[in-house]
Amino acid sequence: MKITTKTQALNIVETSYLASLSSLLWVALYYLPIGGALLRLILPLPIILLHLRRGTKTAFEGLIIQFLLLFIIMGPVRGTLFLFPYGILAFWLGWCWYKEKSWRISFSIGVFIGTLGFFIRVIALSTLVGENLWVIITRASYGLIDKFIELLNLPFSPTIRIVHLIAILLIIFQEMVYVLTIHIIAYSLFPRLKSSIPDPPKILNSLVDLNL
Repeated sequence: MKITTKTQALNIVETSYLASLSSLLWVALYYLPIGGALLRLILPLPIILLHLRRGTKTAFEGLIIQFLLLFIIMGPVRGTLFLFPYGILAFWLGWCWYKEKSWRISFSIGVFIGTLGFFIRVIALSTLVGENLWVIITRASYGLIDKFIELLNLPFSPTIRIVHLIAILLIIFQEMVYVLTIHIIAYSLFPRLKSSIPDPPKILNSLVDLNL
C-alpha cells in the first residue's frame, strides 16, 4: 500500500513539475526575443522524459495539464499552438523510446509530425494576424533561389510551382535537422537522468559520439 501511494505521489509530482516546466518554456519561446533556437530544442524534452520515467498514461496526463495551463495563460489560439508540432512530437518520441522503437521509426514519423505541424501553425497564425504568411515564406524561398541562380550564373527563371516546391523541401529539411538534433540531445542527456533511449543506427554512431 505504501509503495503504491509513493508511486502515485511521484507520478503526480513529476507530472505537475515537468508539465509546468514545458509550459514555461513555451511561454518563454513565444514572448522572449532571444534564445528561440535553444528553447525549441529543449521544449519537447520534459514530456519525453516524463514518458520514459512514468509511462504513456502519465505522459498523456502531463500533456493535458500543459494544454490546460497554456489555454488559461495564453488563450485558446496561442495556448493550443504548442501542440503543433511540439506537444504531439514530444508525446510521439516519448512513446517510441518508451516502447524501444528504432530511430528510423521515431525519426521518420517525427519529421512528418513536424512538417504537418508547421503548416498548421502557418494557417493558424495567418488567421490570427490577418495576413497570408505562406506568401512571406515563398518570397524568402524565391530570394534564396534567385541568389543561387545569380551565383552560378544559370540561364534559368523559376516558376511558381518550383518556388513552392523548394519552400516545402526547405521546411522538410529544417524538420529533419530539428528532429535529429532532439534525438542526439536525448541520447546524450537522458542516461544522466536515469532514463535512456534506444541506440542510434550504426550510420549515425560517429555523429552521436561527437556530441557525447
